[in-house]
Amino acid sequence: MQIREIHERLGARGALPCHVRRLLRRWSQALPPGHGRLRPEDVPPQSARAEFAAIEAELAGLATVAAEHPGEDGSARLLVRLADGQTVESVLLPRDGVCVSSQVGCAVGCVFCMTGKSGLLRQVGSAEIVAQVALARARRPVRKVVFMGMGEPAHNLDNVMEAIELLGTVGGIGHKQLVFSTVGDERVFERLPQGPVKPALALSLHTTRPELRAQLLPRAPRIDPADLVELGERYARATGYPIQYQWTLIEGINDGPDELDGIVRLLAGKYALMNLIPYNTVDGDAFRRPSWERAAEIARGLHRRGVLAKLRRSAGQDVEGGCGQLRARMLGSEATVAPPARRRVSPPA
Repeated sequence: MQIREIHERLGARGALPCHVRRLLRRWSQALPPGHGRLRPEDVPPQSARAEFAAIEAELAGLATVAAEHPGEDGSARLLVRLADGQTVESVLLPRDGVCVSSQVGCAVGCVFCMTGKSGLLRQVGSAEIVAQVALARARRPVRKVVFMGMGEPAHNLDNVMEAIELLGTVGGIGHKQLVFSTVGDERVFERLPQGPVKPALALSLHTTRPELRAQLLPRAPRIDPADLVELGERYARATGYPIQYQWTLIEGINDGPDELDGIVRLLAGKYALMNLIPYNTVDGDAFRRPSWERAAEIARGLHRRGVLAKLRRSAGQDVEGGCGQLRARMLGSEATVAPPARRRVSPPA
């Protein structure tokens, strides 16, 4: 279901009537029935009440929790079943955040990502995206939503932007607390500044070497890492938000001195944050996570050289719940062996 479909079915065009806003607010914030003072304008007209009740029922059934895996760090991975039986993953993050999925599967094919193994199965509707947030809010407070789960948000841009607009208005999430994560797509840099809700931006960098990036992210747009950083800088200047960069640390692949020199060259002195995320090891995979000591040393080294860096523990490592792993286990493919493309990735010379 799409949010725009709800508007159309209730005859809402332009500014939303109060009764439609109240419905969307109550649903997206997981508020109990009867929450708040009911004003006459909050009651749907007689002609719309049957459709109003039908939509409420459909919204309640858009997404359900098929499995929940709490982590030792206060996070919890949710395997979310959609109305057609497909599943995606959401993560309840420490400090009142939730990570949501925008696609069932993914077409980018990042070689270190379990989700990329399945390819793209279908897009997640804008209402299904918001439903993941509603499920999280039914369990704990949510003040931040990151679009970093299964899928590439840029490949489902209309639905993701529609969800962001709802969450940043009646959904009650601060615009800076909505984080759009992408491998880099020029459409993102065109569309995000034009929306009524401008989210923060996270760019998946993973390497400063164009040839290695082509191996790690085989179907991502061929944008040189330096050009990607410049595009991020333009968005930072337009919004006043710092750009977050994602870097999955893979032992022997992108954790060497040459890459650290490259990060300093691209980011030193910029309004940016480098998130270092040690790779979440999967049985049978060709890649390995560097030791925590090595990862901490990298973060400290970047700090000393003028790059704000944070070392993050990927939520779900202690429950083998890296993005895509819960879904893979449900489908019986947890023993999947890395495809040949993974084995062709070459460490720095």
